[in-house]
Amino acid sequence: MKNIFFLIYCLLAFLVYIFSIPFLIFLIFKQKYKKSIPARFFLINNPPFKENNYWFHSCSLGETKALKPLIEKFDKINLSVITNTGFEEAKKYENASVRFLPYEIFLPFWVKPCKSLIVMEAELWYCLFLFAKRRCKKTVLLNARISEKSYPKYMKFKWFYRKIFENIDIVLAQSEEDKKRLEMLGAKNIEVVGNIKTYFKPKITRKYIKKKPLIIIASTHENEEEMILKELNLKNFQIVVVPRHPERFEEVYEIMKKFGRVVRISEKCEVKSEKCNLEGNLILCDKMGELVNLYKIADYVILGGSFVDNIGGHNPIEAAYFNKPIISGKYYFNQYALYNEVENMEICKINEIRECIKKAKPTKIKNKIDLEKILDCIKAENGSIL
Repeated sequence: MKNIFFLIYCLLAFLVYIFSIPFLIFLIFKQKYKKSIPARFFLINNPPFKENNYWFHSCSLGETKALKPLIEKFDKINLSVITNTGFEEAKKYENASVRFLPYEIFLPFWVKPCKSLIVMEAELWYCLFLFAKRRCKKTVLLNARISEKSYPKYMKFKWFYRKIFENIDIVLAQSEEDKKRLEMLGAKNIEVVGNIKTYFKPKITRKYIKKKPLIIIASTHENEEEMILKELNLKNFQIVVVPRHPERFEEVYEIMKKFGRVVRISEKCEVKSEKCNLEGNLILCDKMGELVNLYKIADYVILGGSFVDNIGGHNPIEAAYFNKPIISGKYYFNQYALYNEVENMEICKINEIRECIKKAKPTKIKNKIDLEKILDCIKAENGSIL
């Protein structure tokens, strides 16, 4: 039965691939996909890993950044990702051999032996776990979560996820609620260890100097910049907008110009300068990797991805590490676990932002994850939870 299921699955995946080729070729010309699609769907400059190391897999930027404290504990690792932003972040790890994870039909030929496969969160790829289970010592699902909103969708395909969990040796869940949902999907050998994204040790690479109380509008998505800026007092604050995706820098610049003169950080701060003066009241952060530096001096943080209903929020831990007052919209369904780890966050509608700023208090992270326990689990030879 397993072989029949595998053959049917691969046949369907192959048909999806064939019919998607014209669309994939079209997407290659978009900045967002110019590296990932050729690598994932056509294996261009994307050979299998050469060395038998611990193999970590994450999807995008946030998950890849969250792996940093674990990755730093290893001499050498293999690291696969899905997105361009995840790939650029992964390349920063000097001990990592980095690849894009190929599409499912290529994995039977692409997956090589490894010490353990450690997959972040909900990256539940059938062929990935199937062949890693056969060729690696152990398979681990790390930071596992099933959100309340997505749970009914998962349950519709419960039979399929049971097939995937047959090939996962250990599941390290974020919360007791996640554990219960994962068990319903067929997961075994589950332990709640918390959310690895609560483990955060920032590295400040640049000192920003502000002129006024500073609001950071962080990780924004389409439509959010204009919605939020309309609600703020632009005279009393310096305001820095940090778009989530770099390909939107120019678009956001044009939006911000509607509200006044815009200063671009890329034009005011030299690449290697240790200090930078923030000029003007309206500032676009069009440089990657600067958000943590800006959080350190912020007076308030407005967290994007939460004022439109199709994103689900973003990680509040980095801002909360510095005890900054954080204002969020109500659409944070993908971040419930992390929001619950932060005290004093203000949740509001878009037209309530000014009032939220007035009453916002410093935030605090409630619980810190036990990183050593996770490391022991990954490195244990017997494939069990310690």
